Amino acid sequence: MALLVTALFLLFAFIPASAQTHPTEFQVKAAYVYNFGKFVKWPAEAAPPATPFEICVLGKDSFATVLDTTVSGESIDRRNIAVKRISNPQEAVECNILFIGSSEEGRLKAIVAATQHLNVLTVSDIPHFAERGGVIGFVTQEEKIRFEVNLAAAEQSHLALSSELLKVASRVIAKPTS
Repeated sequence: MALLVTALFLLFAFIPASAQTHPTEFQVKAAYVYNFGKFVKWPAEAAPPATPFEICVLGKDSFATVLDTTVSGESIDRRNIAVKRISNPQEAVECNILFIGSSEEGRLKAIVAATQHLNVLTVSDIPHFAERGGVIGFVTQEEKIRFEVNLAAAEQSHLALSSELLKVASRVIAKPTS
């Protein structure tokens, strides 16, 4: 139980002070996205240490603006974070994390296919995102924002997810048995 409390603290440790009383849905999701980066190990060839840690946003919504504010001045693995807006999944090749906005639901199958081997952590609030091939999907349970993890999708993207992250997921979709 102490491990679960510690993991939850780590996930929520970075919510801006101005948002701590009643954070918006986007502020909570932005804090999650930032913290997901701390619990994932990318392949060594994913990006040189001198390059920024890129969190990309694909889609038409205001999430990128909230994410900009949340990660301003922060770093992951000693790399400064840069938020980048992209318009198609082919641009995700330089991204560490790709947030796929709900406006992209109609293109989701093509986006997942284009990004599944790019060493990128895909995250979205599109319904059933993890079941549909994304790595981490936001869900709402009892009026709280939680997340589900698809281990097979993480493996296809060559990502190692921390056991601490998996412990606090509301659901872990296990790898298919061979």
